[in-house]
Amino acid sequence: MDPENASVTARRGAERPQRSHREVADELRARIRTGVLRPGQRMPTQAKLADEFGVERGAVRQALRILQSEQLLTNVSKGSPATVAARPGAAGPPIGPGAVPQPSMVGLPPRITEAFGAEHVEVDALCLTAVSLTAAISEPLRQIHAGQLNPAKIDVRVLLPSRNIDLAFPAPVDVSETGRLQRHWLAHRNAQGQVLRHNLLTLRATHGIDVHITFRALPFTPPVKLYLLNGTEALFAYYTVQRGAQTIDQEHLEMYDAEGSRSVLFAFEQGAGPRDTTFVRQSRLWFDALWETISSELVLTS
Repeated sequence: MDPENASVTARRGAERPQRSHREVADELRARIRTGVLRPGQRMPTQAKLADEFGVERGAVRQALRILQSEQLLTNVSKGSPATVAARPGAAGPPIGPGAVPQPSMVGLPPRITEAFGAEHVEVDALCLTAVSLTAAISEPLRQIHAGQLNPAKIDVRVLLPSRNIDLAFPAPVDVSETGRLQRHWLAHRNAQGQVLRHNLLTLRATHGIDVHITFRALPFTPPVKLYLLNGTEALFAYYTVQRGAQTIDQEHLEMYDAEGSRSVLFAFEQGAGPRDTTFVRQSRLWFDALWETISSELVLTS
């Protein structure tokens, strides 16, 4: 882009409401796909992009990481300008609001990674176990250890079913096996939660990040899973219960269960329209209400 045009764009941008990181990503994506930014070309510095779009550098970093996840950019880091990929557009489908919904195992990790690009990371999760969240957080943790992400504070709240209830699912077809299946689920719930907590709290010692992770117990089996990211995104999925079988204690057990990692995530973003904004707001109110009223302390022990 011509420097004179860039400065004009920056002045005009200052007169408009500040753009979101997704709007910045949309503009840069269009430049790449129309050939304004060519394969192998180095991007302007994050400082120059922030000036051009009239946004904070954090928003630019989030926009660049979106394009990196779509394989449109390479070498996205704080240290040097990113580079337009040699084969831009070779990635799979986008993951933002309006895109085709994807299973949790596919759609959640890039959204969690993007959320960790913020200075203050806030993740709220309501789920049956923390297995999807634990897996999704592994990538931003890797990037933190590699120096590619550097949040100052991380707050994670997780709502899980209480050990003191009769679960609606997983539930054995033969009700006489209820106790054994409940103990198996409880051990799995606790193990996943302990791994998640350990991995996050390690960041205190290794990187000096102010990390807080809290678990609370629900008095019911959640029929849906919900992830709230930085107060601006809501990812929602249904648990679809099906009959299947699993080997527990070396015995074949028929049961009704839902595989949360395959639950399809629907993404909603604040500012993406009245429907999305209202859904995010109401999801936050719902989560906070459960957290502050009927949930109870949860201890990750058997």
